This record gives sequence, structure tokens and C-alpha cells, in this order.
Amino acid sequence: MKAQKHIHYTATQNACKLCTPLGAALVLKGIENAVPLLHGSQGCATYIRRYLISHFKEPVDIASSNFSEETAVFGGGANLQVGLDNIHKQYQPDLIGIATTCLSETIGEDVPMILRDYHAAHPDQALPRIINVSTPSYTGTHMDGFHATIKAAVELLARRDERGPHVNLFPGMLSPADLRYLKQILTDFGLDYVMLPDYSETLDGGVWTEYQRLQAGGTKVKDIESMGGAQASLEFGRILADQESAGKALEERFGVPCYSLGLPIGVHETDRWFEALELITGRPTPAGYVKERERLVDAYIDGHKYVSQARAVVYGEEDLVVGLVAFLREIGVRPVLCASGGESGLLEAKVKALVPEADALDMEVWDGVDFVEIKERVEHARPDFLIGSSKGYAIAHPLGLPLIRVGFPIHDRIGGARILHVGYAGTQQLFDKVANTLIEHRQESSGIGYAYM
Repeated sequence: MKAQKHIHYTATQNACKLCTPLGAALVLKGIENAVPLLHGSQGCATYIRRYLISHFKEPVDIASSNFSEETAVFGGGANLQVGLDNIHKQYQPDLIGIATTCLSETIGEDVPMILRDYHAAHPDQALPRIINVSTPSYTGTHMDGFHATIKAAVELLARRDERGPHVNLFPGMLSPADLRYLKQILTDFGLDYVMLPDYSETLDGGVWTEYQRLQAGGTKVKDIESMGGAQASLEFGRILADQESAGKALEERFGVPCYSLGLPIGVHETDRWFEALELITGRPTPAGYVKERERLVDAYIDGHKYVSQARAVVYGEEDLVVGLVAFLREIGVRPVLCASGGESGLLEAKVKALVPEADALDMEVWDGVDFVEIKERVEHARPDFLIGSSKGYAIAHPLGLPLIRVGFPIHDRIGGARILHVGYAGTQQLFDKVANTLIEHRQESSGIGYAYM
């Protein structure tokens, strides 16, 4: 099932992943009145801002301890403390999140010690809450930084409390549109909730009359503190289910039951999400979502002849790839290559668990790959389309293949923040996009074309 790679080089040429502190910064943008601070060079903050701004089309402030040649040799503790002072004075945040970079980790910066010294130097000053997370890019991907930051926030802030009526939701790295839709589902089930992170407004807001240093919205710090008293936690990600996570930490420390679910993409995975909500609340799924499901199944039937046996290349974050593969097999599409830059070692097993016929279909599952390897395989796999981020455009365009843009980053189109991936409604949009992409490609490639089906 897993083909032998036959490109011989020792360096990554075009990574199918992004840097670890980028994931940390994204989580911190989903906490109310929080400021991300990268402990490292200014270039790291600039790179991450560029990626986030290009995708979300919103301003993003990321502070930096601004390493120079001198701090790279003698340490950046003084820079970090000055940075904390400046952020406190200029932003008055509720929380500062410190994420380390390759440089500060390589020289062995002891951030917890620096923070102890900083607090000792300000004994009578009301400081914001400060969390720190280790995120050198050479140890993982942006998803590793994303999940590590959520776990760090929960471990530092959550406290033991009486059981409340609310649930915790850890949705993973989804779009603001996804987050708003998930919150609406919880509301329609009559559930109070704490979602972490929640950048549904901070990274997809309205027009301002004047610049806002800290955008409105995000998960409140006091709500993160209450997570230890929730009646349950729900986490999305079949890969995450076998890794350390915030939900498991709450279960271990405070006895909060943790429901590990796949990303709710497709009918079956979304069914599991609604079944979990029914179990927690004792309520049936609201009628509106039952109707959404019925319309989706009807669309599957209507469009089956246009998508069945189409060949796809799927790439991106591991959990997104697993979710998309589950959906594509559900509609009769054959994923000939499932690829990710993630290196959990779990991708193939998770895909096989959802697609038992994977070996018979000769599906290839690659992890830890870059786009050079993906490109070579695409040239031989003869897919009908690619589905993933904008990073695949350089592969799809020269081969004349359509690219369905999902996930992150989407740099070359408007609306990346408004793509709905999850639930019956998100699956409906994805199905229509897949079907219409295939129809359009065949129509435009035809020598005579056609105007009616």
C-alpha cells in the first residue's frame, strides 16, 4: 500500500507542512485579548504573519523577542522580559502566549526559568496570565504546535470545579466558518460550551472604523479556567485520538470524560458527532440537521454518476486528510494518493481503518513527504483532481488538473476563512464542489462541449 519513495535527497525541498509556532500563534489568536509572542528572530514572526494574513485577509499582530547575533550567542532572556513589558504596556492583554522557535530552542533557552525571574521582578504588579509552549519547527509541524498550545493553555489555566452544564469542544484547525457552524449545532442542542480555540470572529470579522490592536472575540480566559468542571470534552481528529491532547489531560486531572471523534466530514463521521451529542444531552438531533442529512444523501444519489470512480490526490494535515478520505470513499471517489508532511506514523493505519478495501484499491498513503515527492507520484497516478491547500497549485497547473482548495493555507483565492468543511452542510458544499469541478473539467476539455446534462 505504501510505495517506496525513490527520490534521493537529504533535504526537504518544498515541505507539505508549515512551521510549528505558526500553529501556536493561530491558537492564541483564538483566545480573547491574547497576544502571541515568538521567542526568536523577527523573521519568524514576519513569516507567520504573512501566512495568516494571506489566508484570513485580516490583520495579525505577532510579537517577537527579536533575536540578534548577540542574543543568539549569549541568550535572549533579557529580550524576552523587555518584550513582555512592552506587550503589557501597549496591549493590556489578558494573556500572553510565548512560543519558542528553532533558534531559541537550539541555544537551549530555559523559558520557564526566565518567566520565574520575570515574575519575581514584578512582585506587586498585576501581570497578564502567561503560558509558554515549546515549538521548534524541527520537531514537528504546525499541527503539533497547534495541539501543544491548546494543551499548555488547559494545563496552566483549567482548574478543578463543580461539574457544570457545559461541554468542552476542541475542534482542531478548522475554518472560522466551521467554528461558527459547530457553535450553532451546540446551541441548537441546548448546550453551554467552551470552544478552544475560537478565532471565528478574530480572524473573520467585520469592517472597523479604526484599527483594533486586539480584535473582539475568542475564548475567554475565565472560560478556559472552567474547563476542569465540564460534563464532557469532545475532540476532533482520528490522529489526535492516539496522541497527547487537552481533552485527555482534562480527563486525567479532573475526570472530565473525553470523546475522541474524527473530523465530522461526510455522512458517517458527522453521524458519530451527532450521536455523541445525543448521548451527552439525552436529546434527539434537531429536525433541521436531520433535513440537512436527508438533502445530502439525496445529493449523493443525484450526483453519483459524475463522481463515481474518479481518482483523487489528497494532501494536507493528517487529520484533514483522514477526514477527506472518509468523505471521498463515501461518494465513490478513489483516493490514489493520500499524503501529508506530518510524521505521527499513524496516517496509514487510520486511513485503513476507515477504508478497509484500501489495499485492494491500491491506495498509497505517504506521511513525512514534501511536494517534490507528491509531484512525482501525481505525474504517474493519473488523478482526475487534487484536493488540498493552495500549495498544490504548482503541481496541478502544469498537468492541467483541477485543484479543489480546502484547508490551510489558501493564498490564491478569496474566502479561505469561509470554506465550510464539516457537518452535513459542509459536506454538502464539498460534494457539490467535487461534482461540479469534475463536470466543468470534462466540459472544458471536450472538443465540442455540452450545455445540458
